[in-house]
Order: sequence, then C-alpha cells, then structure tokens
Amino acid sequence: MQVGDIAVAVQEYGDGEPLLVVNGTSQSLGFWADLAQGWAGDHRVITYDLRGMGGSERGSGPFSVASLATDALGLLDALEIERAHVLGYSLGSAIAQELVLAAPDRVVSLVLYCTWARTDGFQRAMMTGLAHPWRTGDLAAALGALGVAFSPQLLDSPEFGALIEELLPLFPSTEQQIRTTAEQWDADLAHDTLDRLGRITAPTLVIAGEQDLLTPPWHGQQVAAAIPGARLEMFTGPGSSHALGVERAAEFVPLVSGFLAEHRTS
Repeated sequence: MQVGDIAVAVQEYGDGEPLLVVNGTSQSLGFWADLAQGWAGDHRVITYDLRGMGGSERGSGPFSVASLATDALGLLDALEIERAHVLGYSLGSAIAQELVLAAPDRVVSLVLYCTWARTDGFQRAMMTGLAHPWRTGDLAAALGALGVAFSPQLLDSPEFGALIEELLPLFPSTEQQIRTTAEQWDADLAHDTLDRLGRITAPTLVIAGEQDLLTPPWHGQQVAAAIPGARLEMFTGPGSSHALGVERAAEFVPLVSGFLAEHRTS
C-alpha cells in the first residue's frame, strides 16, 4: 500500500472496529500473527511494517519517532480509517504517543505496551549496547543480544530454542533492514514526550513488566502517572519481560480485549 513516499506492507485480521498495531524495534508484522487472532473476533486488526523494515520501503525521508507517527497517520488515511484503537509496543508505543499527540481525534483508545516517555541513564546504557552490533552489521551478535528481551526463565527453558527458530525469519536480514534497525535505536534514544503526555485525552492502558530490562517498569509507572486517567497493569513474576505479550499471552491478549471492549465507539 502506498503511504506518502513509500510502499508499506500491511496484513489485516478480522472485522470490527479498527485496531492499529505498531511494531517495536527490529520487528516485522509477522510477530503479531498469533496475538492478532485473539483480537480479530471483535476488531479489524491492522499490522504493518515500519519504514525500511520487512516488506516496507525505507524511502529517503527523515527518521524519528515523530516521522514514524506521520507514517502511521498516513496509513490510516490510505486505509480510509477515520478513527482507530492504537496498540504500540516498545518503539511502537513511542510512535503511538506521538500519533495521539499529533492527531487526538483519530485515536479511540490507546494501549502502550512496554513503554517509556524519556530515556534515563540505565535505558540509554542498555539501548546503546544493543544498538552497537546493528551499527557494525554484526547480525549474529545483534540477535544474540536481543535475548535480554526475554525472561531468565524462558532463556533457560527447553522451549526457547524452538521459539527462536520460529522467530528468526521475522527479524531483519538485509543490509537495508540492518541499517534501518540502527536508525530505530537512534529514534528510541531520542524519544521524549514526558512534558507533553498530560495532553493525552484518549482512554489509555499502560502495560509494563517487572522483568523488563529495555523499558523497565518504572518507565511504565511514569507514563501512566503522566497521562490523565491512565490505567496501569504491571505483570510480575516469571515471564514479565519485554516480551511479556508472547511469554504471558494467555493473560495479555484478554487484558487488551477487555480494555478495548470498554471503549467501543458504538
């Protein structure tokens, strides 16, 4: 689908009120295939590849959280969707914040999953380390380092190997995608909405994880406190990692479904 200066890869599931899902750093739309099925009974779930990732073109435009939010709005326009629920994961949650701040009338409700508003020292250290192999093109090291997105329990379990075999084809593999992932890390590091979150009026659910090392739980608490009326759901214990949506899918999927159901437009 053409969105501004680029062709964007889109995959939809189900029917009903639109739910736009915005990817995290290094993700492609295939990551949502299973989770989307859980929401597709009540929603038209729209997944897509961010600029320069998966099946979407990079184009020549600027690259920032705000520019990626402009792409997201352009996609809603191209799909002729006036208003949508928006779920953003990690980098996608930053994009969702900028989207709702730029166009509050386009967002019915907001789910910010593993989110933050402004990087702190710990997060900058973590992101700088994770970004380095993408900058040097060392894909094996880059993917190995992303293991910190999972819980210690899953990393040491017999199931982890099979999960990685399933996920590997969904990660960046071309030189362009690797370069774009480095740009995504730069966007992550520069993200800062903390002083503007008080303007958000859309009903908001913030989902955070106790074991999350990339967007630690205090960031989710900070975001929820800054958005008027926001609801915070904190996952604790095994599987409460940056990948809690996968590790704790049996709880995550209905949590999101229930929140969306509370904020239907009709």
